[in-house]
Order: sequence, then C-alpha cells, then structure tokens
Amino acid sequence: MSNPKLEVLTPQNSQLIIIDQQPQMAFGVQSIDRQVLKNNVVALAKAAKVFNIPTTITSVETESFSGYTYPELLDVFPDHKLLERTSMNSWDDQKVRDALKANGRKKVIVAGLWTEVCNTTFALCAMLEGGYEIYMVADASGGTSKDAHDFSMQRMIQAGVVPVTWQQVMLEWQRDWARRETYDAVMAIAKEHSGAYGMGVDYAYTMVHKAQQRTAEPHELLAAVPAR
Repeated sequence: MSNPKLEVLTPQNSQLIIIDQQPQMAFGVQSIDRQVLKNNVVALAKAAKVFNIPTTITSVETESFSGYTYPELLDVFPDHKLLERTSMNSWDDQKVRDALKANGRKKVIVAGLWTEVCNTTFALCAMLEGGYEIYMVADASGGTSKDAHDFSMQRMIQAGVVPVTWQQVMLEWQRDWARRETYDAVMAIAKEHSGAYGMGVDYAYTMVHKAQQRTAEPHELLAAVPAR
C-alpha cells in the first residue's frame, strides 16, 4: 500500500482551512511574533488564491469575544463566506465538516489559533472521524507559549500530522519555475512576505539581471536566465 504522506502537495490534491485568525486570539499568542504570524497567514492565503485551492475560513465568537477575522485576510477572499462557530473544535461544527467534504480533497492544510486548542482538537478529530490527512502550518499558527505550541505540534506529529511552513506549501504547489501561469504571482508573494528571500529576489532582479529598479516584473528574472 502506498504511503499518502509521500505524495507532495499539489493544487489538485489539497485544501486549506484557516481557523480563528482573529485579534483576540492573536493577543494571547506568545510562541511567534504576532506581526510575523499575520504576515505568514496572509501570504498562505494569497498563495491559496493563486493556485485556486479550496479554502475554508472559520471564526469563533466573533462579536462576543474574538473580534473580526483579520481585514488583510478578508481582502484576499472578499466574497468568501465565513463559518462562525461556538465550539473551540472546528470539527464539532457541521458547517465546517460539510465544507471540507464538499471540497473533496483528503489533504487538509491547517493554519489556526491556538495550536494547543483549536488546531490540535481539529486535527485529531478530522483524522480519526473524517479520514483526512492533516498538514499543520507551524509558522502560520500560534500558541499561548512556546511550550504550548511546540508540545502541541509534537503531540500532533506523533498522531500522524505532517508539519509544514507557509512558504514550503506555496513552493510545493508551484513545484516548477517553468510554470509561467503562476510564476509571477508566486514571486510577488515572495517579494512582499518572504523577508530575506524576498529581498534576495529584488537584489537578483536589479543587481544581477540589471532589471530596472522598482518597476521590474518577476517574469523578467525568468526571461534573463539562460536556457540549459
């Protein structure tokens, strides 16, 4: 029997769920810088949109406690329906289960708050009861302490969850730089959200390949690379 964990993530075999990326939940995060967390979540969402990944966004107690989902995230999916819940465990909500089932893909990528509560309970239940494969985006999720995040990740990994990072997911979807239909958008996300890597892209455009500063487009770098 083949091991499904040996299969790379592709735009055809995966879906994304974003859980409780809301300000009150972020206030409690201590395992990662909160601005970095938001950067990573928004970057992952932009990548999902580029590759047409079915995406579920769910929130908890929006008006009574947690606040509204990050506006930067909503800007990526302006017409997306938000699935509001009361349960800490998204799997307990029928709307969420129905959305995942409707997407028809067993590989579920998860970015949520908090790692030790909402992420862990969802992951364990989705695997046990739904037969899903869970890919937990460690740097687009956060816990109330480093220990809370780290030990929750370890617990999930022991149960079979695959740990990933947001940029890893995006580049796994891209897979080949010759895929021109998504190349420009991926490089634009990298330039805006990938820190040192994004700076390196700008440097390569302007200093190595002599693209015009500030107005360079990502496809110029690909065009400037000699064919092998």
